[in-house]
Amino acid sequence: MTGLAPGTEHAPTRREWIGLAVLSIGLGLIVLDGTIVGVALPAIIADLKLDLTDAQWVNSLYAVLLAALLLSTGNLADRWGRKRMFLLGLVVFVGGSLLAAAATTAGLLIGARAVQALGAAFIMPATLSTVNAVFRGRYRAAAFGIWGAVISGAAAIGPLAGGALTQWTSWHWIFLVNLPLGALVLIAAIFTVPETRGEKKRPGIDVDGALLSAIGFGCLVFAVIEGPDLGWWSPAGELTLFGMTWPADAPISAVPVSFAIAAVALALFVVWERHREKVQRSALLDLRLFSFRTFSWGNLTAGMVAIGEFALLFVLPLYLINTVGLDVMGAGLILAAMAIGAFLSGAAARSLATRFGAPGTVLIGLALEVVGVIALIAIIRPDSPGWALALPLGLYGLGLGLASAQLTGTVLRDVPVDVSGQGSAAQSTVRQIGSALGTALSGAALSVALAVTLPAALENAGVTGVAADRVAEATRQSAGTTITQLRMQGAHSELGDQTMTAVNALAHGFADATRWSIGFAALFLLLGFVGALRLRRVSAAIPGEPAGRISRS
Repeated sequence: MTGLAPGTEHAPTRREWIGLAVLSIGLGLIVLDGTIVGVALPAIIADLKLDLTDAQWVNSLYAVLLAALLLSTGNLADRWGRKRMFLLGLVVFVGGSLLAAAATTAGLLIGARAVQALGAAFIMPATLSTVNAVFRGRYRAAAFGIWGAVISGAAAIGPLAGGALTQWTSWHWIFLVNLPLGALVLIAAIFTVPETRGEKKRPGIDVDGALLSAIGFGCLVFAVIEGPDLGWWSPAGELTLFGMTWPADAPISAVPVSFAIAAVALALFVVWERHREKVQRSALLDLRLFSFRTFSWGNLTAGMVAIGEFALLFVLPLYLINTVGLDVMGAGLILAAMAIGAFLSGAAARSLATRFGAPGTVLIGLALEVVGVIALIAIIRPDSPGWALALPLGLYGLGLGLASAQLTGTVLRDVPVDVSGQGSAAQSTVRQIGSALGTALSGAALSVALAVTLPAALENAGVTGVAADRVAEATRQSAGTTITQLRMQGAHSELGDQTMTAVNALAHGFADATRWSIGFAALFLLLGFVGALRLRRVSAAIPGEPAGRISRS
């Protein structure tokens, strides 16, 4: 089966609906793995002795590699078969999960996350492009609604699952749980998922485009994550990478150089893709997809939504566990308010879309997200009660479910079926870049804010001296885990009788930094709201734009 011609509609068979469910579960598995780590991070940090940068890479590398690989794997799925790529991805993903569960050092865990990301990069575009090829007409909207609800719901439920597994077993089980689930999805997919491919292939494989996109996206996220520790302009310390060292006395930090490499690589990627199109060779990304304004503005909005979501999912578990003093299950239960909101609104999104249209529903969702985040910023304190934090998170989750469920179909509304793999991969790439940048930017904002708020809080509490400076820096480097350690040590810590005074001061400083970090995320959600306004306008202006606008020669 190669998918239906544009404009053709038929009632999906029972097997195709079951196949959609299997694809959705497979997708949910990899989306869940992108967020399940967050609430377990404090336990992983303590067990493997991670610093803040290591913690960011454990969270971000998964999304960074997904962003770097999705365009390539989406193109391969169109060529080699989407079901085949899905099955291969499941095998690789489960293997990476086993390696992550067995990791005993930061390097091994980060490496295992890279293997997981490779498998996820095969899975994600294969799921969406299969749905785009199999379901048409009114059935397509329902299928996309399910796909979008799975993304938002699985991402939001990750913290609860991570909290439960970490609390009742160990953090290793957040990875081990993928083994039986992955095996069941693999078996079910063999019998229920139809094989589809793109039509009218061009010659050649775009290896150069794949390398340029990987270098560009990788260097961009690397610079954002490492900026606080390496220095945004002047070096703040040494960088050792692949046996080479960037010295601390260099005239410029590695961070602006990484930004420059990212800019050049991505610019060359655009030039190269245009060249491939001109000479009629296979291109990694058909840039003419962006001539569809729904595709362009929808992707911009989706990227902003992902940045906001993953910024919250990175910083909130650290705040809830280290500042408020909750256990991982308690933190997971509070963050589950997002999942509840996302599931409820994801189910209701279709009825709202019937009344307000898909772009209007996205706009409503973004408005709820912005209001929820602003309310959360106002509530965050060192002793904020859990129920008070859960309320704005639930409101945010409602908005997330509405926006995510309707964005998918809107973005791909005008994309021809024969390039649905590229279109799906481009959309998934934007989401993954957003999630990687969300973690990186919130981590960078948290690190910069902690460098200011922690010393100030200690000084205001009368805790000064070399030991206080050392504790402030240790708290920043450990992403707040030092606060929990000081609570357990009590007067036996190096601060002696001042320990509990310091703990309270550090908790206040960490809460202040959390507000700054979440406020930074709110700015991107506001940009997403602006993008949703524009998306609604262009969708209303071109309601009948034909799907076959891109000719494939």
